[in-house]
Amino acid sequence: MRIGVSGASGKLGAATVRELKALGGGHEIVAISRTPEAVGEADAARQGDYDRPETLRAAYEGLDRLLLIPTSDLRRGRRAAQNVAAIDAAVAAGVGHIVLISGAGTRAVEEPHIWASYYDAQQRLIQTAPKWSILRMNYYAESFADEAKASLAHGAITGLGENRVAFVSRDDLAAAAAGLLTGEGHAGAIYNGTGPAAFSGAERAAIVAEVSGRPVGFAVLPEDTLRAGLAGAGLPPEVIDTIVSIQKTFLTGAYDIVTAGIEHLSGKPPRPLRDVVAQAFAAA
Repeated sequence: MRIGVSGASGKLGAATVRELKALGGGHEIVAISRTPEAVGEADAARQGDYDRPETLRAAYEGLDRLLLIPTSDLRRGRRAAQNVAAIDAAVAAGVGHIVLISGAGTRAVEEPHIWASYYDAQQRLIQTAPKWSILRMNYYAESFADEAKASLAHGAITGLGENRVAFVSRDDLAAAAAGLLTGEGHAGAIYNGTGPAAFSGAERAAIVAEVSGRPVGFAVLPEDTLRAGLAGAGLPPEVIDTIVSIQKTFLTGAYDIVTAGIEHLSGKPPRPLRDVVAQAFAAA
């Protein structure tokens, strides 16, 4: 079977390629990227650029299964257009089964909310693909660990309100994606990839304090204050909008969900948040 990973030079894409190669099974793994020269472990690499849809159909030709990983492009409307173009190209290329990475809790919302691009892609996929699956990810544990390291200078992790999130390791999501791509019986399935437990703001602050050996709390900020702080840190408007939309998503409880999806697909239990945070601090 010939399996493609579109977005293979990104962190999730590269990890998925590694997982697919480790699984073996005689599959041919094709890495698709805007910069195919940056992909090292696949059996073949093809050039495909989400911003140049004309490159995608050729990149997806001959694939039995394909993983579509959305970009991190935060320009208003761009990621939605990229996702839809990639799905259209995959369908036109005759890919038998398309797997989409999406976000937990995704629903119909307006840009610049982070869910907007995921929703458009999910709808297009379901409506047009011959076979499809969706793997909806919770918030990355590694991203939280990066935020936690930055928070030490201020002594507090911040949010728009108390909330609970079941952070998932990027590597665990990659292992689940690899299992989905190589397994059977997943057509028409929507899985949620989560960590093994959900943590409140106070609970995750306690984890950071324990791992770092420094006092860390959880502080609730008004949206205007959060935006002003992010702007003061030099972040561009589109990044600020994304961060605020994620924080609002936390408040809805969309990430307060724990499933067996990771272990079901990968055969391995997901890593606890504390382990991911401890590894990140040890590497700092």
